[in-house]
Amino acid sequence: MEAVNFSDLSCEEFCRALASKAPVPGGGGASALAGALAAALGNMVGALTVGKKRYAEYEEEIRACNERAGRLRERFLSLIQADADSFAPLAAVYRLPSGTEEERAKKEKRMQAALKEACIVPEQIMECCMETLSLIDVYEAKGSVMAVSDAAAAALLCGSALTAAALNLRINAKSMADRELAEEILARMEQRIAAGEAQARTIYERALAKL
Repeated sequence: MEAVNFSDLSCEEFCRALASKAPVPGGGGASALAGALAAALGNMVGALTVGKKRYAEYEEEIRACNERAGRLRERFLSLIQADADSFAPLAAVYRLPSGTEEERAKKEKRMQAALKEACIVPEQIMECCMETLSLIDVYEAKGSVMAVSDAAAAALLCGSALTAAALNLRINAKSMADRELAEEILARMEQRIAAGEAQARTIYERALAKL
C-alpha cells in the first residue's frame, strides 16, 4: 500500500484522517496546518495591498513579506508530514515488549532517543509561528484596511498553532530522562509562548480597534 503524504490530502481527506483512531495525523499536524492557514491569510492581506496607490510607501516591504509568507506556508505544510514521520518511531516503541529486564532496558533506550526526535518538529512549528506572527504584525499595521479582520484572524490562528505545538513538547519533555535537555526545551517553549501570545493579542486588539 502506498504511503500517504498528509500534506497532499484535500481538506476533507485530512479532516477524515484526523478524526480517525490512527495515531497520525494528530495535534502536531493540526497545529502545522493552522500555521499554514495563518501564513496564507496574512499573504492574502498582502496580495490585496500591493499595487494600491494608498499603500505605495509600503509596497516594497509588503512584497518582501509576501515572499516570506509564501515560503512559510510551504514550510508549515511540509511539517504536517514531518510531524507524522517523527512520531512513527515513538509510536513503535510503545508497542515493544517489556516482559523481561532486558526488554525493558532496550525499550527505555529506544524511548529516550525517540522522545528527543519527537521534539524537533514541534519546535520547528513554533519557530515558524514566531516568524509568521512578525509578518502578520506588518500586514495588520501597513496592509489594506479592507482586510484588517483577516490580519486579526491570521494572528489568532497563528497564536493557537503556537500553543498547540507546545503541547507536544510538554508531553515529550515530561518523559525525558535527560532532565537538562528537557528543561532547555521547555524554557525555549515558554519564551516563545509568552512572546507569541502577547504579539498575537496585540495584533488582534489593534485590528479590533479599526473595525
